[in-house]
Amino acid sequence: MNSFRDQKKFIEALMRYERKMDSKEREIFRMIVSRDKDEEDLDSLAFSDLSELYTKYYVNREKKNLDDLFKKG
Repeated sequence: MNSFRDQKKFIEALMRYERKMDSKEREIFRMIVSRDKDEEDLDSLAFSDLSELYTKYYVNREKKNLDDLFKKG
């Protein structure tokens, strides 16, 4: 199932992406954050919403190509 550690990790990672979320996603995320501040474990539905946001904004984000910085030239 979900763990409190995963819940914290997902929320920490998504804090930077909150401004990129649409209004519905932001509302869901803020509800999850408020429940986290109250130290509640998320139910399976809320955790699935959180993991979907994590996958959308954190896992699938564009990664910078750092090879260009190290080219000799």
